This record gives sequence, C-alpha cells and structure tokens, in this order.
Amino acid sequence: MNKKMIYGLIVIAGLATSCNQATDKVKEEANKVIAQTNESVQKTINDLGLVYVEEGAQTIITYEEVNAAQQAWCDALVKIGQLKEEGGDYKAFANEVLSSAYNYDNGKVFFKPTLAYGDQTFRNDKKGALAYFIGGDPDYPNDKGFALTPWVKARYDNAGEKNEGIQIYGSVAITMGNVWVTGKDGKEVMVDKTWVFKKGKDGKLRIIVHKSALPFTPQTK
Repeated sequence: MNKKMIYGLIVIAGLATSCNQATDKVKEEANKVIAQTNESVQKTINDLGLVYVEEGAQTIITYEEVNAAQQAWCDALVKIGQLKEEGGDYKAFANEVLSSAYNYDNGKVFFKPTLAYGDQTFRNDKKGALAYFIGGDPDYPNDKGFALTPWVKARYDNAGEKNEGIQIYGSVAITMGNVWVTGKDGKEVMVDKTWVFKKGKDGKLRIIVHKSALPFTPQTK
C-alpha cells in the first residue's frame, strides 16, 4: 500500500469520525429542542387546566362509554324515586350517584338543572345538586326533589344520527340532545340536555358540565 492510499484512508476515516460526531451533535440538539417543546406544551396545558392525553387509549373516551354513562344517569334518576316509593334509603343512593356520576368529589362541576331559577339557578356544589334531586334542604326551599316525582322510565337521545351528537376530545366528551322522563300517569316529558364528561384516573366517566332546560314553545295566536 503506497503513501497516497494510506493518506486517503486516513482522510476518509477522519471524515467518517467527523460525520459521526456531527450526527451525534445534531441528535443532541434535536433532543434538547424536543424536550423544551414538551415542557412548553405541558406548561401551557397546566396553566389552562387542560388535559393532555399521551398515556394511550386507556385515557381516551369511547362512544360506547359515553352512551353507557348517559343511560346510567337515566337509570339512576328512576331508581332514586323507586327507592323512595319502596321505603329504601334513597338519600344515601342519591348521594352515591352524585359521587359516581358527577365530578363533585374530584373537582369543579357546572350544573344548571331544569327547574331552578334566580340565585339558585346554578348548582356548583354537591349540596345544591343533592337538594335539586331529592329536596328536603332548607337552604333550597324551592326544591321539591326532581327525582322523587317519581319517574318510572327515562331515556336519552343525542342530536343527529348515530353518534353525531357526541364530540370526543381525548379524555373529555360533550353530548347534546334530549332526555325523556315518564311519570306514573304514562305522560312523557322531554328536556333539552347538554353534558360534558371527563374520564378520571380510575377510568370512570363523570359529569363536569350539566345543562338542562325545557324546550322553548312559541306562543300561538
């Protein structure tokens, strides 16, 4: 092997080493940028109180879960009144429902019931929500207990076809549609309903926003 070939191999080896070092440097800088970006994104999320879904599918709400949560709410409403009629502990059950179906024990809930007005239109704490459903709280004298009518059947239907009335954003889902409740006399009442559900660390969906109202009926001449 002559001197020129040896020199050429040395140059090539040097270039390869330099390229590897340059590649490592680029990777290092890229990782720094990614880390800084992630920190910036997470800070924004924390500042805004948002939910950043990155753990995987277990934190993402499915349509099936949303529909099941809505039906569970309807079933619970009926059962509260049924327990009252049968002499059961409807108060304890109603309190349990507010813990399992609503987010009161874990954070904020915005709740605007159907039959509420004035200073007590919005029930942002568990006490106010419980009063609305079962009454008997002197601090809420106008509440007679919506769940104690009693209703013998309740069903829901979201707006649009199939799942068009459901929006899912990671671990948060929004629904809009109607709930129908049927009394002992067989008469069915329809209310407009908007729910926002949040999936907790335990995998359960809980309501963080609940807005309910009677449909607008225009006056006829």
